[in-house]
Amino acid sequence: MLENYLPILIFLVVAAGFGTLLIVLGFLLGPRRPDDAKLSPYECGFEAFEDSRMKFDVRYYLVAILFIIFDLEIAFLFPWAVSLRELGGFGLLSMLVFLTILVVGFIYEWKKGALEWD
Repeated sequence: MLENYLPILIFLVVAAGFGTLLIVLGFLLGPRRPDDAKLSPYECGFEAFEDSRMKFDVRYYLVAILFIIFDLEIAFLFPWAVSLRELGGFGLLSMLVFLTILVVGFIYEWKKGALEWD
């Protein structure tokens, strides 16, 4: 029984070795030209300033959440479109309900001004 898992073990060892080899080669052969821009701290699209606990605009996160929501919508639409014939009317109705909920949420965000970037 254990001999059935030998190819999987060999595959994992080769993959780990190949990954490690590529990382080490990139570290050894890669260019090292540090400058002020590369060494500066960077987070959330703007330079770090004074205190890490200061308040900043939350719209950055709202746009990110909207992107994730609509990205997931597309991820649900592809398998639905492929299997629409097998799903029939119930599949069409359930996807229409799903899309309606997303569109209502999008309109709500739009009316609240989450998409405005001043």
